[in-house]
Amino acid sequence: MLKTALKPRWILALVGALVVAAGFVLLSQWQFNRSQTDAPPPVTTTERAVPLTSHLQPATDLMARDADQMVTASGTFLPGKQVLVKDRIEDGRTGYWVVAAFEVSGAPGKNTIPVVRGWQPDDATAADAPAGVLKITGRLLPTEAPISQDAGQSAYASLSVAELINVWDVPAYSGFVVAGPVTAADGAERSAAATGLIPVDVGPQPQERQINWLNIFYGIEWVVFAGFAVFLWYRLVADDVRRQREDIADAAALAAGYDPAVVYQRQINHENPTLDPQPKDQL
Repeated sequence: MLKTALKPRWILALVGALVVAAGFVLLSQWQFNRSQTDAPPPVTTTERAVPLTSHLQPATDLMARDADQMVTASGTFLPGKQVLVKDRIEDGRTGYWVVAAFEVSGAPGKNTIPVVRGWQPDDATAADAPAGVLKITGRLLPTEAPISQDAGQSAYASLSVAELINVWDVPAYSGFVVAGPVTAADGAERSAAATGLIPVDVGPQPQERQINWLNIFYGIEWVVFAGFAVFLWYRLVADDVRRQREDIADAAALAAGYDPAVVYQRQINHENPTLDPQPKDQL
């Protein structure tokens, strides 16, 4: 079999099989790497509030390493740009987030950021956002995916920044802020409780890494495919060896005057093909 495997065509086939197997192994490694998410930033970093304008730039994706950060921002709420987001749980109750557009002072292009002002139990029209220059401290979170809903509904199904940009017709950051303390320029409290809303409490993310078992399964699957590529080459070489042996046996039978069909049938029946042969001239 080694002699057959060393033929140029089978050496080239082996190289091709190894290239394919290597590609499958790389795909498995990629799946294994994706199966475990990176741990979020430590709370010693995320719980120390930093200015939003230095932490994240507009028109920039909010990456996992930058999310969950406590930030501060000064600016004003834009009048008439406030919506409700439904199916939000607070203290075991399902209700609505009150989300308003906040124009950030110092942000290029007068960019805004959606701010979760607070929570309310029903879809009643919330009080207008406080006017004047305000300072907000809150947790920066990534945008949610948009969810389709029936026309005419008063509340949105998700807090999608892309969707709110179209609704409000203003530029915005790629994330949103869940507001904590909100103070006016004179130091007056303007947070959720002071405006008739219930504060939304969002704590830091758990510090453990998350494992995606589906990615692990895909990684194992690619390893199996890599092994199958090499096994397929082995089977093709083995078939070639078998065909060569059959050709040699047929040629020997013809040279001795035997019928190859009879010899082959005795081989199938596990009989000794050399016993009591039947020359062609006696058939």
